[in-house]
Amino acid sequence: MSSQLPGVFQSFAPTLDRYGYAAVVLLVGLEGIGIPLPGQIILIAAGIYAGAGELSLALVLIAGLLAAVCGDNSGYAIGRFGGRALVLRFGRYVFLTEKRLAATERFFGRRGVFVVLIGRFVDGLRQASGIVCGLARMRWRRYLAYNALGSTVWVAVWVFAGYLAGSHIASLYAVVSHHAKYLLVGLAVLVVGGLAGWAIKRRANRRAAAEC
Repeated sequence: MSSQLPGVFQSFAPTLDRYGYAAVVLLVGLEGIGIPLPGQIILIAAGIYAGAGELSLALVLIAGLLAAVCGDNSGYAIGRFGGRALVLRFGRYVFLTEKRLAATERFFGRRGVFVVLIGRFVDGLRQASGIVCGLARMRWRRYLAYNALGSTVWVAVWVFAGYLAGSHIASLYAVVSHHAKYLLVGLAVLVVGGLAGWAIKRRANRRAAAEC
């Protein structure tokens, strides 16, 4: 099976071959705590394995979701009960510097729940959002609800991407790698446009409410 995985996915093949679902749980869970690991890569690879019949699609989805939610909530607990001093003391070992933490906090201050929902799709934000929400003392039940929703979508997107790509992953990887810069620019435009539209709509709603 490992011979079918191209590029960066190839390095995860031995881990999946040996540990299977445990590899998904460990890598995705540790990433949620704040350690910079490529959780989406292992999910795509596990999805490919599921498509080839090497793993169960249902169990990959369950393992990914449980790991994402438990990891994020562990990060939340670290932020809430450990406090900023603890986060900064040990965060430097996983590249969570004071500058990066402050940037995430500012973004959270402007976007709030939106960060919890979309945070898992943004590298850097994915690893730090749970900790920041804990530091901000966001109500745990509210955090859990939005985090579970965002994690469900995130896990499903990447696992099904690998599952549906299946034996075509090598050719798809070659195409994506060749056009990567154009895809990134397009994605950036979509994200910026979406955020701008959301901000404009929110400002218009506030203005309308103020005029009433």
